[in-house]
Amino acid sequence: MHSQKTPRSGLSCKMVLQAVGKVLRKSKTKPNGKKAPAEEKKHYMEPEYTKVRVVDFDLKDLVSLPTKEIDLNEWLANNTTTFFNLINLQYSTISEFCTGDTCQAMTACNTIYYWYDERGKKMKCTAPQYVDLVMTSVQKLVTDEEIFPTKYGKDFPNSFESLVKKVCRYLFHVLAHIYWAHFKETVALELQGHLNTLYAHFIVFVREFNLVEPKETCIMDDLSEVLCAPLPPHTHNHVTER
Repeated sequence: MHSQKTPRSGLSCKMVLQAVGKVLRKSKTKPNGKKAPAEEKKHYMEPEYTKVRVVDFDLKDLVSLPTKEIDLNEWLANNTTTFFNLINLQYSTISEFCTGDTCQAMTACNTIYYWYDERGKKMKCTAPQYVDLVMTSVQKLVTDEEIFPTKYGKDFPNSFESLVKKVCRYLFHVLAHIYWAHFKETVALELQGHLNTLYAHFIVFVREFNLVEPKETCIMDDLSEVLCAPLPPHTHNHVTER
């Protein structure tokens, strides 16, 4: 039995999550022109972009389990569900540029991600197909009362941690693809600060609870190390809402 239930949307980190979500929902204008080819150069690593965030405090303080009275599984469920919603929202801002023609495979850096169906069959998908499979399967999990219980006194299943790890691995794939293939559109929408903050927050969270293996996230280690390091006071570059 859980000692305390916390609302799925009411996290101590809601300052970050609300800031990202509110501005993403407000963004309706799309950049002009056709989808650019996937970048060979890591434009997202340029200092003019990495310095842009929407918060300037230590994200580790936001992801740490707040008190002993809060159940660990409940904390993981709260955060995982919220990250799913925000990453889905972030992807939606560039989804019209992520098509079967422009993104014929689900790529990030030099990696191609394949989908495995329920029978373990390996499938090569276009990026939008892969993301749709991810979001559909994760939505099914986080709304399943037997896996992500919301009623007081209902236990989490023994497989809960492994399922959270699976969800986080998939969500990382989506974030990595956005950076690799759609960062230019993100900049055109002036949403790079929100993407950076969401990514850094997510990486700090999965590192805190060992939810994604380093061999999975290593393709983005250069970005992770830059974004997860606190910004010096004189370099803060806040994003304002439009």
